[in-house]
Amino acid sequence: MQFEVWAPEADSVVLEAADVRSPMERDAEREGWWTAEAEAGDGDRYGFRVDDGPLLPDPRSRRQPDGPDGPSAVVDQEAYAWHNEWAGRRLNRAVLYELHVGTYTPEGTFDAAAARLGHLAELGVTHVSLMPVCPFPGVNGWGYEGVSLWAVHEPYGGPEGLKRFVDTAHELGLGVVLDVVHNHLGPSGNYLPAFGPYFTDTHHTPWGAAVNLDAPGSDEVRAFLLGSALAWLRDYRLDGLRLDAVHALADTRALTFLEELSAAVDALAVELGRPLGLIAESDLCDPRTTTPRTAGGLGLHAQWNDDFHHALHTALTGESQGYYADFARAPLAALAKTVTSAFFHNGTWSSFRGRSHGRPVDVTRSPAHRFVGYAQTHDQIGNRALGDRLAASLSPGLQACAAALVLTGPFTPMLFMGEEWGARTPWQFFTDHTDPELAEAVRNGRRREFGEHGWAEEEIPDPQDPATRDRSCLDWAEPEREPHARLLAWYRELIALRRTLPDLHDPDLAAVKTAFDEDARWFAYRRGDLRVVVNLADKPAAIPLGLGRHRRSGGRVLAAWEPVEAPGPDGVLHLPPESCVVLADD
Repeated sequence: MQFEVWAPEADSVVLEAADVRSPMERDAEREGWWTAEAEAGDGDRYGFRVDDGPLLPDPRSRRQPDGPDGPSAVVDQEAYAWHNEWAGRRLNRAVLYELHVGTYTPEGTFDAAAARLGHLAELGVTHVSLMPVCPFPGVNGWGYEGVSLWAVHEPYGGPEGLKRFVDTAHELGLGVVLDVVHNHLGPSGNYLPAFGPYFTDTHHTPWGAAVNLDAPGSDEVRAFLLGSALAWLRDYRLDGLRLDAVHALADTRALTFLEELSAAVDALAVELGRPLGLIAESDLCDPRTTTPRTAGGLGLHAQWNDDFHHALHTALTGESQGYYADFARAPLAALAKTVTSAFFHNGTWSSFRGRSHGRPVDVTRSPAHRFVGYAQTHDQIGNRALGDRLAASLSPGLQACAAALVLTGPFTPMLFMGEEWGARTPWQFFTDHTDPELAEAVRNGRRREFGEHGWAEEEIPDPQDPATRDRSCLDWAEPEREPHARLLAWYRELIALRRTLPDLHDPDLAAVKTAFDEDARWFAYRRGDLRVVVNLADKPAAIPLGLGRHRRSGGRVLAAWEPVEAPGPDGVLHLPPESCVVLADD
């Protein structure tokens, strides 16, 4: 078979495959590329020696059986026999479920996670959104320190394990989205600089030198990232990609990498005959991220909406530190602003940033489903000092209110694993760095960061302690007992409503009408013939909703967390404390 590698600055490259060394030759047609033929088959180890250096893994390795520091292995992508024909699922009616393979089950493997996918099918979600699965040092970690962007973490089950997981998901009618990280790699186990200018000092990032998207040599770097993204979608039959922190992609080109990527993915969708989606994590509050390329945007299909999360979180918890400060001044007003115009920061002052932030959304041209709404994510839980979920501090009633606002709201909803039953297990920051110096730096950095915010050092979980990961695994006995079982039934009921009621798919943000009372702590909105009302207070609320659209009566109850009657002739809804209801006009 033929091996190839891009090493533009090398004087010599040697391929070592199946214990045989073969000098590589410069490719006459592709600048900087080296090629060689060698006898090798599925599973055979190989690597490259650049200028007589150590054996290094292939930058485009499809498998790292011995971890990021070991040799690569040949993968026969045609060897797996897929069991299902899959037509795909679109994102515009999706209910996403963020899942970390390593803690979804105690076993922490693709196969163990696949065995639990029936739970998600019964829940009613449409897409599993996997956190990163590229190889990283050790066994356990979040995955954002991956170093081989074409390969699959071996302790999870490697390439075949991922294919079995996707196959099982598709058999159950579930799409699969994968989180990929293009803005940084490593640092441990990152050998790309030995091959070429994959990074540049032209831009500075929190992780050091930036991925080279616009400096000399960047054509091949961009092709490397594009090829990786398309390989995930094609070879593993994924339905989409979640792009980590796209605001950290330093790119000054007229045609940006994200535009190139969205065009390539759209073309692949046509080729494969099934829908594919790109979901951005972006801190920019910029609607151009998801504006079509033909209208001057980047053409991504959806983006996470942290502003909605922050408004909802402050309304539920009263927290006001850090980036919550702007939202905590009037959290229900902030929530109303986000559900009607997507972003809270749309050119407004951000005290956290010390400047104005964001750009207004033209709600007449930005469908609501292009924004992903959520009450919890891996970031918003795991980046807390103790990794505590909302369930650690909120009553089941308030958790039910959060679910109602996420699952009946205008945005594409997303849940974080275990949220649906109010999991009491934390989800903490954990690592398994094999480099002792890096492990100690991460440990001390975590303690220092939270120590500055008043936490005692001994309270901060040690990321390197295996117990930190073990504490973060879901407890699958919880959904069988109260109060978890009741909350799980509520999530199922709300998702079923979302699936069956057309008003809950309406993409028109301008049509959402809100009402609220900051002091009384109730919030309501109308979507078509539906009204959703939550009472966040610890006492009953008399809420003047007015009559239904046709003014015949106050409507009927479709779903309620606590027993409640529809508004009477006076249009007043009497809602129990920490409760919520979905109403339909008669």
